[in-house]
Amino acid sequence: MSKPEKLLDKKGLRLDGRKLDELRPIKMEVGVLNNADGSAYLEQGKNKVLAAVYGPKEVHPKHLALADRAILRCRYHMAPFSVEERKSPAPSRREIELSKVIREALEPAVFLEYYPRTAIDIFIEILQADGGTRCAGITTAALALADAGVPMRDLVVACAAGKVDGKLALDLMDLEDKYGEADVPLAMMPGINAVTLLQMDGSLTLEEFQKAVKMAMEGCKQIYEMQKKALKAKYVAIKEEIQE
Repeated sequence: MSKPEKLLDKKGLRLDGRKLDELRPIKMEVGVLNNADGSAYLEQGKNKVLAAVYGPKEVHPKHLALADRAILRCRYHMAPFSVEERKSPAPSRREIELSKVIREALEPAVFLEYYPRTAIDIFIEILQADGGTRCAGITTAALALADAGVPMRDLVVACAAGKVDGKLALDLMDLEDKYGEADVPLAMMPGINAVTLLQMDGSLTLEEFQKAVKMAMEGCKQIYEMQKKALKAKYVAIKEEIQE
């Protein structure tokens, strides 16, 4: 995709018509896969993300098990058809790195000490990518963990802020991510106000960085409310089925 001349128009609107502090349209659904212990699906703008959780279960091979807690394993993978040019199905260095980043963002939320000598596996599949997939992956994986009934301190939610044509913007899409000046992905547990991931790519002044962090946290809080609604919607539907 060629670089656009401007990422913001004369009115200060972005290429997809959003204001600087506006999230992309978001749709979430919980319990979408029958064969997983927990699952979730998320659409954020043009991103389409599926997450599945298996466990807690016995660890194989056994020597990887920890005597005092469960191990959390995460695989982030982009489908070959998720990007414009077909991607190799083999795990890339970026996917291996993001698997680690996402695992470390989710670990503080999970009561791993409740399940010694077990493993909890999280699989995140990016079906369509349009910028901000690590954040979308974290948000979806947290929903899948909750759906699996894994005890958690709070839901983890992630959102990025960044700099586009000299202005700070929330929830960057692919073109803004590629051609903007900076990107600040952040994950947090809004219920207990704890940040579990903070990264930065590009350059910002200290003041801009502080504003971007605040902006990303506000975005997280909005998505957090949607996460809770998606979980409630599943259990309201189950209750209605039982009553019928």
